[in-house]
Amino acid sequence: MLIGYARVSTNDQNLDLQRDALSKAGCTRIFEEKKSGRAGTKRQEFYAALAYLRPDDVLVVWKLDRLGRSLVEMMRTIDTLRRQEIKFLSLTEHFDSETAHGRFALQMHGAMAEYFLDLNRERTMEGLKAALARGRKGGRTKKLSAGDIAAANALLKAGTIPVSEIAKRVGVSRTTFYAYFPSARASQQHGKAASAT
Repeated sequence: MLIGYARVSTNDQNLDLQRDALSKAGCTRIFEEKKSGRAGTKRQEFYAALAYLRPDDVLVVWKLDRLGRSLVEMMRTIDTLRRQEIKFLSLTEHFDSETAHGRFALQMHGAMAEYFLDLNRERTMEGLKAALARGRKGGRTKKLSAGDIAAANALLKAGTIPVSEIAKRVGVSRTTFYAYFPSARASQQHGKAASAT
């Protein structure tokens, strides 16, 4: 059985083109939705289509990117379908898991996805090494200890040292400092406005 899945990203876009192509391909059931393909987006109809599929069924999409925004995510979905003995067909790119050519093309896409993942990992590691060589450590921004917060509060109340200097003394960026002391930003903006008049 051919099961279609059609998706557009916004309510302004029209599903007619995909719907017509899927019907012409012979889909007996078409799941449709207007949702972004971004990772983390809840695509109820997409998950409903996956749950509806049975071994030997074929999931048909108008274009490969209807499965998701990321190549890695798309390949993961196709691999999951393969393990469940469900076939896959993309009408625009002619990716058909039933043919040798289609399987080869999908494997090439999978290899590319893996290559780009590895490349991103390598770039991240190289960036962290370069930052470490300059004395900076990667990872999350430093959190202020209770002692740092108490000291910063005292300095803020004294009002003799600029916020940037207090942030430097406790070892965080000004942005991180404002996350802990939002009132410091407001009072600084108020001070700037007063001095401008």
